[in-house]
Amino acid sequence: MFFNSIDFAIFFPIIFILYWLVAKHTTYRNILILTSSYIFYGWWDWRFLILILFSSVVDYILGLLIHNSIKPDRRKLLLIISLCTNLGLLVYFKYFNFFIESFKEAYSLFGNQIEVSTLNIILPVGISFYTFQTLSYTIDVYREKLKPTKNVLAFFSFVTFFPQLVAGPIERASHLLPQFLITHKFEYNKVKSGLLLILFGLFKKMVIADRAAILVNQVFNNPSDHYGVEVIIASVMFAFQIYCDFSGYSDIAIGASRMLGFDLMKNFDSPYFSKSITEFWRRWHISLSTWFRDYVYIPLGGSKKGSIRMYFNLFLVFLISGLWHGAAATFIVWGAFHGILIVIEKYTSDFRIKIKQFLGLSKSNISNKLFYSFITFSLVTVGWIFFRANNMPEALQLISTISLDNYFIIFTDGLYELGLDRNEFIALIIAIIALCGFEIFHKRKNAVSILNQQPMVFRWIAYLSLVMMVIIYGVYGDQDTSQFIYFQF
Repeated sequence: MFFNSIDFAIFFPIIFILYWLVAKHTTYRNILILTSSYIFYGWWDWRFLILILFSSVVDYILGLLIHNSIKPDRRKLLLIISLCTNLGLLVYFKYFNFFIESFKEAYSLFGNQIEVSTLNIILPVGISFYTFQTLSYTIDVYREKLKPTKNVLAFFSFVTFFPQLVAGPIERASHLLPQFLITHKFEYNKVKSGLLLILFGLFKKMVIADRAAILVNQVFNNPSDHYGVEVIIASVMFAFQIYCDFSGYSDIAIGASRMLGFDLMKNFDSPYFSKSITEFWRRWHISLSTWFRDYVYIPLGGSKKGSIRMYFNLFLVFLISGLWHGAAATFIVWGAFHGILIVIEKYTSDFRIKIKQFLGLSKSNISNKLFYSFITFSLVTVGWIFFRANNMPEALQLISTISLDNYFIIFTDGLYELGLDRNEFIALIIAIIALCGFEIFHKRKNAVSILNQQPMVFRWIAYLSLVMMVIIYGVYGDQDTSQFIYFQF
């Protein structure tokens, strides 16, 4: 079930009303949440429910067994069972065919061919997200940072909570699970701010991401037909498409959860205004970045085992992050690209500070901020080319054709032959500028708080204006753009 569908527009209000009718009774409330989450997830394919149910049962039992075990070896064995079960399912459904194809290609390098058949495997929606969420539970129980719950309804609801089930944020059990054990009170301000977040998320998704996708698909799906400035424009548009698509989903998830009395972690913090790649990853997909930090980077030794080991750990984390995103060489290269950039930033940190001091440069200066942000955004956008390209040859072809050779299309109707006509393109640019302006303003001052202080007439003009923009300029009914990008992960 998509957030931007008629199905969800009918589904959520019904759940919202029923939820607050039984909210005082945690058992009834959790039964409603669990049932509605299974309906939401099973909307794609009911067979996926068997997998998520199995994962929930395994980690619920293992969490209790780990907590009740005294012997270190037994605790470690139970944790390994959890890791192998969850990661085994993830590897089978997401990576089995990729590894088979990679093995065949590697074998062919020796001049021999091997016939190995791949399997017709359907990738369960959101498996990477809920797998990492349940893994964090058993790992934290093993580390004794969290006591397991005996409330099976609360645990199953935590695993399958429908607003964030399919594409995050990837919640920690220590933060989200206790919220299923307490009674929530109806708060008008939370419901109002949740609705506003949902509306803002729909604006990002339907007005910016889905419209930008039309242009992006035109270029990236036909790389031999486009070059130069066309590739630059499409790459920049994909940068905004994936940001608005994914952060839009997070906004809707956080907003819907808030309307039900739940608090989810912030997943994005204006990442394209970052002044370094390191800062970018502190602001982009925060729930995943912190997950890899806590459950991969630090256990590997982090920065405590010398510089060389730290650089290796950083690179490995980003390599794994690339593989987490998808079973394709393009994602692995994308992860490696960011890993290399992070390592270079860390390695040259002291040198760059001395150079800036010598030249009298400062990040606090507005012009320097813009310069650093532009460089960071440009590097991130180059990385997005690998992320979006259909395969490695096409990614390399697109990058090799980047130039200013056909800059003239910006001033001609050639610009409007990339999938969007003049009015659609102008509407997209205005929406992107409006979004950037809002994020700059919101970073300095809390825009929502300021809006709430305005007269009612002014507030309602702002609300209705946003609604009208979604209705008038939103993209509807296009199967190639309406699905959220991160559903495939």
